[in-house]
Amino acid sequence: MGNIRVLVADDEKEIRDLVKKYLERELYQVDTAVDGEEALRLFESHKYDLILLDLMMPKIDGIEVCRRLRNLTNIPILMLTAKDQEIDKILGLGIGADDYMTKPFSINELVARIKAHLRRFLVLGSEADGGADSEASLIRYKGLAIDLKQYTATIEGDVIALTAKEFELLKFFAFHPDQVFTKSQIFRQVWGSAYLEDDNTVMVHIRKLRKKIEADPSAPRWIQTVWGIGYKFAGEKDEA
Repeated sequence: MGNIRVLVADDEKEIRDLVKKYLERELYQVDTAVDGEEALRLFESHKYDLILLDLMMPKIDGIEVCRRLRNLTNIPILMLTAKDQEIDKILGLGIGADDYMTKPFSINELVARIKAHLRRFLVLGSEADGGADSEASLIRYKGLAIDLKQYTATIEGDVIALTAKEFELLKFFAFHPDQVFTKSQIFRQVWGSAYLEDDNTVMVHIRKLRKKIEADPSAPRWIQTVWGIGYKFAGEKDEA
């Protein structure tokens, strides 16, 4: 994973410097921003592979920055905050963040999460680009198509705007139709096992994904709840 560029936006100099130091040890290029406005300006000028955002920043806060960025890119976005209330986690994930850490945090855990998100996001793209057969890069179900090369999903022909983590989640389910997975199993498969499991993260992302792909999220066609166990993908294969 060479030439990786990361944007770190936080109004605390100590955190910016610490994260930059550790990420540069991984040979990543790291830019830093002191507020939301600077983060957005830097994003306009450079191509990033991942963005780390503080929730409470001057001028434009991290939630608004994340919301704007998510309309422009599907790269991983990680949120940092000093707040530890559950509502903040749900809010951060609900507007498009792929992951969430509260301050104070372990720098080694943060780096592990960043590496896991980069590995999954970039490797998925390289695998899709490497296929000579365009059909091999498509997963087809009746009414649903997942294009691994274009990193897109369509429902009844309409392109659905998914974040990187939502795409990975849908891809995971689509590769395992009719198999029931617990929230812990889903977390380990989609988020990796480098850090603690988080059932709430899985539920939030599934709820977000259902809102985008289901005609009626309260009666899902694709991702169904198996009460007392977890979830399964119930799509019907398109053999055409």
